[in-house]
Amino acid sequence: MTPAPLPRRLEVLRRATLLDGRLVDVVLDGPVVAAVLPAGSAPPASGPDAELDLTGFTVMTAPAEPHAHLDKAGSWDLIEPPMGDLGRAVESWVAYATTMTEESIVERARAMALRMLAQGTTAIRSHVDLLRDGDPLRGVRALLRVRAELDGLLDLQLVALGHEFVSDAVYEEALDLGVDLVGGAPHMATEPLPQLHRQLDIAERRGAPVDLHTDESLDGPVTIVELAKRVREWSQPVTAGHCVRLGTMPPAELAATIAEVHASDLGIVTLPITNLYLQGWGHPTSTPRGLTAIRALLEAGVRVGAGADNVRDPFNPVGRGDALETASLLVTAGHCTLHEALTLISDGARSVMSLPPAGPQPGAAAELLAVRGTRPGAIVAEASADRYVVHAGRLVAHSRVEQHVALPQHSPATSAASAPTAPTISGGDR
Repeated sequence: MTPAPLPRRLEVLRRATLLDGRLVDVVLDGPVVAAVLPAGSAPPASGPDAELDLTGFTVMTAPAEPHAHLDKAGSWDLIEPPMGDLGRAVESWVAYATTMTEESIVERARAMALRMLAQGTTAIRSHVDLLRDGDPLRGVRALLRVRAELDGLLDLQLVALGHEFVSDAVYEEALDLGVDLVGGAPHMATEPLPQLHRQLDIAERRGAPVDLHTDESLDGPVTIVELAKRVREWSQPVTAGHCVRLGTMPPAELAATIAEVHASDLGIVTLPITNLYLQGWGHPTSTPRGLTAIRALLEAGVRVGAGADNVRDPFNPVGRGDALETASLLVTAGHCTLHEALTLISDGARSVMSLPPAGPQPGAAAELLAVRGTRPGAIVAEASADRYVVHAGRLVAHSRVEQHVALPQHSPATSAASAPTAPTISGGDR
């Protein structure tokens, strides 16, 4: 039978497993979760297409990506840059960016956003470069087009990623066009603190939220304390991404820094795959992991989210755009528990992005991901491609995998009926 076209409105998710192991029915009322009931007790839906049988699936808050670069995504094969640290990545990208058209950015950004959606991410915050040559806003215009195209399928926030070579007027025009947040990487400027205050001045004039790349190095300038002090009384949200330097600070300095971060309610974003790739090239032995101080931040009660950052561009040649890949790296490299890792890519990321609470709980936004598997370890380790993705109460993506495996030559099995089985589907129920 041909599946109903997507997106489609859902009313009931039946026999789903929650991360705490409970078997439930989840009742949806449009974009909101109306109830979470014992499995088998939800009332009938209005029709077969309005419900899903999630037997064998875990349902969780849909991942949110708090720090993407959709304008760069998928450019590695076009650039073929040398592998290396942040400086080499910047050089490769700046050289290539002079050749980009608005249309080429749209195509790569759209493809990556849809890939992320198919894997469960229903909200993305993407930085977009204010370019150095030609029209500095062609990346902005490209991502605004992508946001309009994908409206109703996912939430897309845009951050103007400026630098010391871009004028205030270009920032202002980006905001006028519809970019949501002021961004930048002041720690990389010739004079980091004046650049930090310039970018904050722009945000203050406009009443705009802020999301800065912050102290993305193992040593060197520390700007996060000044950032925290400057925005202490602000009402608009402020986010600091990367924060690698926190991971190399001695305990007393780290504690004092985190106290400033907590007092200003900064949201912190850790980005394991990109920082594991970019950091540590100058340390051939005892290579540091290059992550922020995740454990200390969580224990201090700081709001922390996790994302993938770059995907297959000069800043990271690998990655799948899958939040469960980020969760796996949080366990392996960040020593997070399974539940912490899954929270950081979902509820934690949504908090940093100032999105309303979501997930399988009454009154929450119906932003949900169902993944085959019924234990957190299996969800993170196996990251099954069998998934259902719900945005605003509607099924927006559905993936299934068909697997065929030969029996060992000397297997005691005597019939095909004893062969391993796997879920079936297609990938293309979009």
